[in-house]
This record gives sequence, structure tokens and C-alpha cells, in this order.
Amino acid sequence: MSLTKNNNILVTGGAGYIGSHAVLALNEAGYSVTVLDNLSTGLAEAVLSPAKLIVADLGNIEEVDKIFKNGQFSAVMHFAGSIVVPESIDKPLNYYENNIVNTISLLQAVERYQVPHFIFSSSAAVYGIPNTNPVTESSDTNPINPYGRSKLMAEWIIQDLAKISSWFSFGILRYFNVAGCDVKGRLGQNNPEATHLIKQACMAALGTRKEFQVYGNDYPTQDGTGIRDFIHVSDLAQAHLALLNSLENGGASQTLNCGYGYGYSVHQVVETMKKVSGVDFPITITPRRDGDPPEVVADVKQIMSITNWRPAYADLQLIIQSALDWEKKLTNR
Repeated sequence: MSLTKNNNILVTGGAGYIGSHAVLALNEAGYSVTVLDNLSTGLAEAVLSPAKLIVADLGNIEEVDKIFKNGQFSAVMHFAGSIVVPESIDKPLNYYENNIVNTISLLQAVERYQVPHFIFSSSAAVYGIPNTNPVTESSDTNPINPYGRSKLMAEWIIQDLAKISSWFSFGILRYFNVAGCDVKGRLGQNNPEATHLIKQACMAALGTRKEFQVYGNDYPTQDGTGIRDFIHVSDLAQAHLALLNSLENGGASQTLNCGYGYGYSVHQVVETMKKVSGVDFPITITPRRDGDPPEVVADVKQIMSITNWRPAYADLQLIIQSALDWEKKLTNR
């Protein structure tokens, strides 16, 4: 039984890739969802009914206040943010403005209207280059780019609000590598500029990308390519729901990793994509990118023990098939 007085949820950035899948999960769980999105990267059509979309910017304090006043929310899920690492290096002030200043404005509204629960979309980028694998929540945080630093700063701000607010609890989810699309074909990754590995491999398989670049094949791994922990976006959406349920039922504030606890190499991803698509697309080996560690894998014991979350789509071929099916839809539009 929920301890909160209603089931009205505000989702910022809910027209984007991950946010839209979370909105779908909330819809299916019976929540009343309001999405706040400026549509700078999201699409209005990705906000599926019965969720309601309000096109607005978090920087518009008056509009945000009006949304809170009318919404009577019991929780906020905060996905709105800038997420491209190279862009954060080129435009650090933009990233700090969007990821920090706008998060502060949102939290000020949360404080004004005493919204009891807040779930934040964070990133494994807060760890920087991990010293050990798998990465636990207590591993050192040492982000190496403005994107990772902005996420870590936002985490601190949320934690500091909780220290002085007995009415407030939070959940911070540190994503590892999000991939795949809704298996029923309702939602997917719509941004053609997305830098996700599997998205780019899909585009290469369908010929909308001329080649697929592998950044380094000389890592100290089994096949020389980097290893990453990929999590299906629908499993990630369910992790948000599970953490929200924990908070609603009196659970303590938490910072949790989101992954599967094991990884796949870039080479394995490429070979699986070729198998699933039936296309032997060209590959170019380029030098390693600065800051790319050989392997990053999440320790997920905490989320499994604290919440009732259990992954349903932890299979690389399924992840890739769902992503490819969606990319075909986009290509045929």
C-alpha cells in the first residue's frame, strides 16, 4: 500500500528515449503521468496516452511553478538533461546550465510544493575510469568530463536537500549502457544523432550510416575491444518503477547502479548485429578515445536486494533485435 496521497507523477524529459519508456511503464502500472519536455531532442509522439504532455522548458520558472501547482504530484522522475559526452567537452557551460541550474529550479519547485519522492536519471559516468570491476555504488566517483561532473553535482544537490527535509526521499539511478527498444514496437530511440553503440550499429546494418567505427582493438580484453554492461531500456524503465514503489512504501533514499552485472565487448555487439540483421556491414578500426576504459560492468546486488526489480530482457540478441526492428520503422517512414 502506497504511503503517498495520490498517484500523480511528473516526468521531465518524458518525450526522450529513456523517459518515454519510463512513462509507458508508469502508464501500465496505473499512474497518472504528466510529462514536461521542451522537445529539443524528444518527440511529442513518444508520449503515449494516457500520459499528458506539456511542452515547456525547465528554465521557465513561472511555467514550472504553474505545472506543480496544478499537478499535485506525489513524485517526480527527472530525465531532462544533456547527455552527449563529446558535446559536454565542447560546450561545458551549456551542460552545467541544463544539468545543474535546471535541476536546482526543479528541486526548488519540489520543495515549494513538498513533493515527497524524487527519482533522478544519473550515469555511470560519475565513476570516471573505474579502478575495479564490477563497479559498486561505493566505488570512487571521479568523473572525467563535464557530463559526468554535472551528473555527480546534481546527485550531491539532491542528497543535500534530503538532509534538511524530513518529508523528502530520493532515488538516484546510475545507468550503465542503455540499449534496445520496446519489444512491442511502440517506442524506440528516435534521435539520429544519438551516439549509442547499438543505435549506430543498427544504422550501419541498414545502410543509413556508411560505416561503423570501432574505437580501439588493442584493449587488454579477450578480443581487444572494450567491454560494456548493456541494459535494455524497458528493464531500466521498470527499475525506476521498482524504486518508486520502494520509496512510496517508506523505503530509504538510495543511490543504485542499473545494469546486468556482466558485459559484452564491442566485437560481440558487432557480430551479433551482423547475425541478427543478415548484413556484413563495413567496420573501421580507429584509435582509442581518451578516457575509454577497457571494461565497465555494474555491480547490481544492491538494486536486486533493495527493490523487487528483476530484468526481463537480459539477452544481447533480443536487445539488438528490438533496436533493429525500431530502426527499420524509422528508415521506412
